[in-house]
Amino acid sequence: MERVKAFAPASVANVSCGFDILGFALDSLGDHVILSKNDRKSLRVASISGDGGRLPLEPEKNTCSIAIKAMLDQLGSDQGFDIELEKGLPLGSGMGSSAASAVAALVAANDLLDKPFEKKELLPFAMEAEKAACGTAHADNVAPSLLGGFVLIRGYQPLDVIKLSVPENLTCTLLHPNYQLNTSDSRSVLKDRIPLKDAITQSGNVAGLIAGLFQSDYDLISRSLEDVIAEPYRASLLPGFDDVKKAMLDLGALGLGISGSGPTLFILSEGKEKHEQFVQKAKETYDGLGLSLKAYFSKINTQGGFVIS
Repeated sequence: MERVKAFAPASVANVSCGFDILGFALDSLGDHVILSKNDRKSLRVASISGDGGRLPLEPEKNTCSIAIKAMLDQLGSDQGFDIELEKGLPLGSGMGSSAASAVAALVAANDLLDKPFEKKELLPFAMEAEKAACGTAHADNVAPSLLGGFVLIRGYQPLDVIKLSVPENLTCTLLHPNYQLNTSDSRSVLKDRIPLKDAITQSGNVAGLIAGLFQSDYDLISRSLEDVIAEPYRASLLPGFDDVKKAMLDLGALGLGISGSGPTLFILSEGKEKHEQFVQKAKETYDGLGLSLKAYFSKINTQGGFVIS
């Protein structure tokens, strides 16, 4: 094959209590990459759509080409590719936009090269792209986007990534209010030191969430979706956060948290029954703040990135 099209899903990082160590993938929402072999022994970003002209075409700056180059360097290959990126995710949204682009590109390239790597082995190359995009080679977006489902990043030295169980009826509503929040601002409000009591609480919640996922115990999942490390400080950067969170919990959400660095919020629930109520109630709050709102419903994507054709 000389040309393939691949998809990689959006993702939610942190999942409240799992700051920098947990993430999960979403269905339907994501990016597409069309990749074609060329004879120039070089990487070329031929086109980008859906980004409003904001993303760079230079190969050394684009997450698609950076990820592919890392893979080719590992293989010692000089194969060239033309890259067409179709953005389905808003930039700077907290939905793993840069991760989805890199993962889709890698899945496509791996397929065109007759799959020299197992899927999980592509993760370090995607992390190189994340490092270029946001300054840190973290995996809590790229791992779920690549592998699907809920993913735990147990450690980085060496990289240790574990797929977790996904309860059959667990669903997600995303609330994306129309304002920008820089990742650097979200990081800047965090504390360097964590009180012992908070570390204990957070550890218990992470363990509880993972146990709840494996046992399909929705009540335990709900009790565990509490973040005492990042959310208390980041909430002040998010207009209407406290009001929206209270309203969603009052309506029966399992939990609400900040998706990645924000501004998107995620709501976990059992089934789709409450989705429209969540959106309507949240819209009332954001309307009062003069902010428009986009909302999405998604099941948990357990497949991750894949080749379409």
